[in-house]
Amino acid sequence: MITNHKNIELQYTGYINTPLLWVDKLVYGLQQFKINNIKTAVFSEQLPANLRLGKRVERYVSAELNQLKSINVLAENIQIQNNKLTIGELDCILIKDDVPHHVEIIFKFYLFDDSVGNTEIEHWIGPNRNDTLLKKLTKLKEKQLPLLYNTHTKPLLKSLNVDANAIQQFVFFKAQLFIPFSVNVEFKDLNKECIKGFYIKHTDLLQFKDCKFYIPSKTNWLQDVQTQVNWLKYDEFIFEINTLITAKKSPLCWIKFPNGELQKFFVVWW
Repeated sequence: MITNHKNIELQYTGYINTPLLWVDKLVYGLQQFKINNIKTAVFSEQLPANLRLGKRVERYVSAELNQLKSINVLAENIQIQNNKLTIGELDCILIKDDVPHHVEIIFKFYLFDDSVGNTEIEHWIGPNRNDTLLKKLTKLKEKQLPLLYNTHTKPLLKSLNVDANAIQQFVFFKAQLFIPFSVNVEFKDLNKECIKGFYIKHTDLLQFKDCKFYIPSKTNWLQDVQTQVNWLKYDEFIFEINTLITAKKSPLCWIKFPNGELQKFFVVWW
């Protein structure tokens, strides 16, 4: 059995191994914050078992940034308030190469559905169809990044001795992408290296009846596929899946093909 600490280490490795969603260009007017990954990076912090995925990623990003000598993190996860009303949060203010940066951190799982929208950006949606890449990019551009210049942010910047006009703004947007089974997807704006597996409708699973399966907890979605788990046979897997599908949840799963090949995939209810 994999211990909680080992799971955290594997999550961190999976986070490190996930590429930026785009590189070397602007997407939706947004520029990626690029760092040199530390392949030997370790994560030794203890995390609460109930800490949700998004907050875990923030801790993993923080750990990576703090291991880089070229970066000095000034503040993280700062709530901006108007009296007692929280109007937003800045993910990270840091100094890199003597230049102040405001960086918003995002880690997502997206599935390609060309029936949604008309462009490459519009085709990527969340596993349960209630989230889209376009919606996230719009929020970043229109709400999250402009918060830096809000009048209620001024006291924070003053306390950090940072001039808002000197700050460069970036996103640190990592994602794992999943494409329809046995379908090729053309990439123009986004990073094809982000493809981590496929997705399939629950009604089409019979073709995998000779495979074995595992359903990781959501906090372990970050992990690369591990071999030392309690693999389920097809009938056991289908029993578990049907409960989730009935609840309109699209789980991330691991599959082991008869030839030993391992892959991540989503089973979708829609």
